[in-house]
Amino acid sequence: MNRNSLEKYAQLIVKTGLNLQKNQTLVISAPIESAPFTRLVTEKAYQEGARDVVIQWRDELTSKIRYLHAPEEVFEEFPTWQKEFYLSYVHQGAAFLNIAASDPELMKDVNPERLTKAQKASNSALKDYRHRLMSNQNTWCVVSIPTAAWSKKVFPHLSEEESMEMLWDAILKTVRVDAENPVLAWEEHKRNLKTRMDILNSLSLTTLRYTNSLGTDLQIKLPENHYWLGGSEFTPDGIEFIANMPTEEVFTLPHKTGVNGKVVSSMPLNYNGNLIENFSLTFKDGKIIDYNAEKGRETLKTIIETDQGSHFLGEVALVPYDSPISNSKILFYNTLFDENASCHLAIGKAYPVCMKNSEKIPPEEYGKLGMNESLVHIDFMIGTRDLKILGTTSDGSEIPIFKNGNFAL
Repeated sequence: MNRNSLEKYAQLIVKTGLNLQKNQTLVISAPIESAPFTRLVTEKAYQEGARDVVIQWRDELTSKIRYLHAPEEVFEEFPTWQKEFYLSYVHQGAAFLNIAASDPELMKDVNPERLTKAQKASNSALKDYRHRLMSNQNTWCVVSIPTAAWSKKVFPHLSEEESMEMLWDAILKTVRVDAENPVLAWEEHKRNLKTRMDILNSLSLTTLRYTNSLGTDLQIKLPENHYWLGGSEFTPDGIEFIANMPTEEVFTLPHKTGVNGKVVSSMPLNYNGNLIENFSLTFKDGKIIDYNAEKGRETLKTIIETDQGSHFLGEVALVPYDSPISNSKILFYNTLFDENASCHLAIGKAYPVCMKNSEKIPPEEYGKLGMNESLVHIDFMIGTRDLKILGTTSDGSEIPIFKNGNFAL
């Protein structure tokens, strides 16, 4: 890609995504394949007044070797130094950037139980860190850039160079870097999402019922004082940031025990380098009581059985079928993009900020209010061209929320 586009993207991440403050530390987690772009982001961060930029490099090929050959007990451990690394920076008020790019099927030969054990150990050790990010006490942002293996999965019939170029082009369009002024384009996009958010918050919805031709027939209760969010978010100090770039969703949380019926996936889910395809979940009183998948059932099982909370949902997100990423007709095999092409739900932990006055609610009260707690938060896509969502309000009125896959409001 040309240098100008890359610089615009890096600048957008630092200024609009993270809204990095002067003298603030930035912590970047990045795959080693992204080193040139990560250096560019680092340069932009220092130009914006960063106190320091600290990078945690990831190498998924080395990780695969470890998962294949290390003794079992290794995956139940999490290094103390890594825990102290994240906790020290999160309590210093650092900003966190995750460059999420991986081979969607790299770990298909790895026992999924090993992956889940490692994920559980990591999430347990970093529970305080994850809580601070999910409650917006620190600014954070997730973005992506192409890697060779991922690009070839998305565009298998092209050469490596051509597939990388195509994926770069697609990513830059989804984050509006192709606009003359990406920052202004994002300001307009945030306003549009806020308009949708405000409409949903004005309705006092109590339930949502989803139906489509895939077989989804699901009713979701929304907790009292739930709150819809979308676009940008704010820290308690009022610093605005965008957690995901791209983002096309407005989202809230379900009542933990208020989900009943069946939901069918509409896209593959890439989880820990394994694809789960054509799967369904059945709920009763909020809990997953049955599940199936044409491919990746064992991986799906490990997600659901992570802990007690992973048997329940933590997020409800609305994305119109007629949206930019969906209209690109590209299956990214990357949740950051695919979830912004489709209505989705999430297994596991709820975002506390989706409850009004959440900053005044102690974590021990979350369960009483219907908020789910878990070590995981895994989005999966359910939106289709014929999706219908019917909302019920607090006075018993029924309001079409989605019709033919798009907002009816």
